[in-house]
Amino acid sequence: MGTLYLVATPIGNLEDITLRALRVLKECDLIACEDTRHTARLLTRYSIGTPRESYHKFNEESRTPRLIQMLRKGKNIALVSDSGMPLVSDPGYELVSCCRKEGIQVIPVPGPSAVTAALAASGLPADSFFFAGFLPARGSLRRRRLEALASIPATLIFFEAPHRLLNSLEDMVAVLGNRRVTMARELTKIHEEIFHGTLTELLDNLQTRPAIRGEVTLVIERGEAAAVESVWPASLRQHLEDEMTGTGLSRNEALKSVAKKRGISRRDAYNQLTEELRTAEKPEAGSQKPE
Repeated sequence: MGTLYLVATPIGNLEDITLRALRVLKECDLIACEDTRHTARLLTRYSIGTPRESYHKFNEESRTPRLIQMLRKGKNIALVSDSGMPLVSDPGYELVSCCRKEGIQVIPVPGPSAVTAALAASGLPADSFFFAGFLPARGSLRRRRLEALASIPATLIFFEAPHRLLNSLEDMVAVLGNRRVTMARELTKIHEEIFHGTLTELLDNLQTRPAIRGEVTLVIERGEAAAVESVWPASLRQHLEDEMTGTGLSRNEALKSVAKKRGISRRDAYNQLTEELRTAEKPEAGSQKPE
């Protein structure tokens, strides 16, 4: 069988490529690229003429069987993303998973990574960190995700799109508090920027700019123990109404959230809510009209 190589490519500066990566890209039979046009710039720079084809999140499912068939026949394939290490918030999971099931060798060829580069430059503790990738685009889902991450005892690392950055920072301030943060933007490129401060300072800074461009990595300091409210309304019904009002969640989603906060299953929460409603509907003793 052939071998699948996971090749890390530059996150900006084309000089950030290892000698081993260049050799693998030259010697393999095919390069599977997230974007063939993007990868072409790197290959042209180093005079690499290896055939290439696209492999991205929209065709990953359909292309994987054919690549597996090529590997079965002894072909060697290099998988690359637009930047950094494949599979880190990039396509490739399906292909690697299938290779493992088939017994096909998978070899990582490490190199540049925005995650570790931003972490190293942040000045925040690097002994334990949690990479959370991209946050959900919808505000309610994003806040719920941040709430789930708030108590993790590790430095938090996020990727974020420029057009969602301000909204995400506002939610981070509201959910995580005013923690220290490093924003690494356009790492290794001409307009590289590394900003150190607090979340509110970063938000204030970015709000004054006419536009925000480039790829952004956020490194946020670990928090204290989760600031979870320990005393809830005695009535689950009241807790549910408060949750819906405060978060804008639907009734079903709010019930899930309430159940999680109270440490009970959703079924138990539903049963308790039903019982409260049933009790509220019963007439009080002595309130019936005399015959």
